[in-house]
Amino acid sequence: MAEVRRLPNGPKGGRYLGPRGKFNMNSFKRLLKYMMRYKIQYVIVIFCILASSVTQVISQLFLKSLIDDYISPMLGEINPTYDKLVHFILIMASIYVFGIICNFTYNRIMVYVSQGVLKNIRDDLFYKMEQLPISYFDKNSHGDIMSRYTNDTDTLRQMVGQGIPAIIGSFFSITFIFISMLYLSIPLTIIALIGIFLMTILTKNIAKNSGKYFVKQQDAIGELNGYIEEMITGQKVIKVFTHEEESKKDFDKLNTRLFESGAKANGYANMIGPVSNNVGNLIYVVIAFIGGMIAINTDAFTLGATASFLALTKSFTMPISQVTQQFNSIVMALAGASRIFDLMDEESEKNNGTVHLVYAMKKDDLLKESKTYTGTWAWKKNNELVELKGDIRFYDVNFSYVPGKEVIHNISLYAKPGEKLAFVGSTGAGKTTMTNLLNRFYDIDSGVITYDGIDIKEINKNDLRKSLGMVLQETNLFTGTIMENIRYGRINATDEECIKASKLANADSFISALPDGYNTYLIDNGSNLSQGQRQLLSIARCAVANPPVMILDEATSSIDTRTEKLIQDGMDRLMENRTVFVIAHRLSTVQNAKAIMVMENGEIIERGNHDELIEKKGKYYKLYTGDIELD
Repeated sequence: MAEVRRLPNGPKGGRYLGPRGKFNMNSFKRLLKYMMRYKIQYVIVIFCILASSVTQVISQLFLKSLIDDYISPMLGEINPTYDKLVHFILIMASIYVFGIICNFTYNRIMVYVSQGVLKNIRDDLFYKMEQLPISYFDKNSHGDIMSRYTNDTDTLRQMVGQGIPAIIGSFFSITFIFISMLYLSIPLTIIALIGIFLMTILTKNIAKNSGKYFVKQQDAIGELNGYIEEMITGQKVIKVFTHEEESKKDFDKLNTRLFESGAKANGYANMIGPVSNNVGNLIYVVIAFIGGMIAINTDAFTLGATASFLALTKSFTMPISQVTQQFNSIVMALAGASRIFDLMDEESEKNNGTVHLVYAMKKDDLLKESKTYTGTWAWKKNNELVELKGDIRFYDVNFSYVPGKEVIHNISLYAKPGEKLAFVGSTGAGKTTMTNLLNRFYDIDSGVITYDGIDIKEINKNDLRKSLGMVLQETNLFTGTIMENIRYGRINATDEECIKASKLANADSFISALPDGYNTYLIDNGSNLSQGQRQLLSIARCAVANPPVMILDEATSSIDTRTEKLIQDGMDRLMENRTVFVIAHRLSTVQNAKAIMVMENGEIIERGNHDELIEKKGKYYKLYTGDIELD
């Protein structure tokens, strides 16, 4: 079970930050599946790397022939001729050029491959995120989720584009160089291997420590991003309550955690290069001394062979050093990959419903001036059409967000087609939870909720939600034009339908007054509009969706009285001939409800219409007369 973390000072005891990413080989295997989508490109890359490694070794072996067969014999000549030497050097140059071309080719290909792998991972990550239940986003920081799209995927870019090719190239280089060293001198090769063994032991221990802290660094980045995202969203609240200093302290704690893990990770990582290079230099010096002595005192080992062996020794330690340095980027990338795959492995929202929603279109399916829709909604069950009426019923429903801590207790109620039901009560009484259960954002623990006599668990979730329009207190608008935001309610709606929906919602007048009208571009959740205007757009978006059942969750609680009248008028039009659930703090908005449910601690303590509840002189009466106020 992945560890779930909280930060101090968050709501309800802390902010969930999700499962901690862990390094494991399973992540590497899954990453390989993404890479193997580019098999042809990798075949070309491996060929180019192989050719590049071969040219490197051949060029170093040529040093022996260059010195022993061309330069040394010319040292004793009075009038040496350079034709053969120049010809030999041109051959070497051609080999070098071929190696450069191979290097350039595979690097260009790897740019395309690495970006393609990242694109595919981001696609799958986003697709998976859209399948996750609402509860996942309740428990995980949005900034931490964002970090998986940005920082964690970026660590993969370096690994896929540079790390993997470097390791493949190092493998080929080490193999060919080792064979060449054995060919030149077995004793000197043994001496070189002893030094390389010591280098490997040292760098392995250093890399082990750096890898551990790279994993912690990825976690710390996700936590910090989550906190920054939360602070940006809550800037007004922070300033209103002068919470700047406390925010700085919490930020400093997280930033210090990132600093410490990053400093240790990169500190160890930066040690690998100097350690391996200096050990490599020591090996070079020892080989130079011993090889030189052998060349001077015997005929078995020539000066050219010594120079060639020294070049091979340098080339032998270099790829080993590269591998140990790349190990850190690989560990960091796999830590990021583990965090990405953690999200991908989350359980998707279950949708086993077999009952579907059908909308039978008529010739002219537009919003009419009479404020009504044409067309008929129906449920398709077992290939039979059942007319959608909007009959919603709860039977002994119990629910808990956290197992063992029930928040809804034995709720039973019904809303007949076309009726308006209202929920009132203190914050935390369970009003919004009721609508969440109807939408199946969460599934109930026990009991039954039916829609036209059909258990909602039998209804396909997407179709269920299409039939339930929602207007929330907190509006959510998206980057794009006003027209696009209205059309979000029904993606195939025409411009004319969207405009008529806006008129129905009383939004057309303010939209038409804007310089660009319906083409006005919205950014940052529609921050260039007032709260009331944003709410009117939210109602228009719901109107164009033409839902048979409406849920209004405190849609006017943060609106001024004048704008509230416009919004209320728009909602009244939208509610005509629909089953409606209303959650409201302002009791004036629910007086005309067929039934009002007064909730407290997850239970319905009073129910009836406005007059009946006033006559009872219970909690509703006290709320209405002002004896008590809603929290």
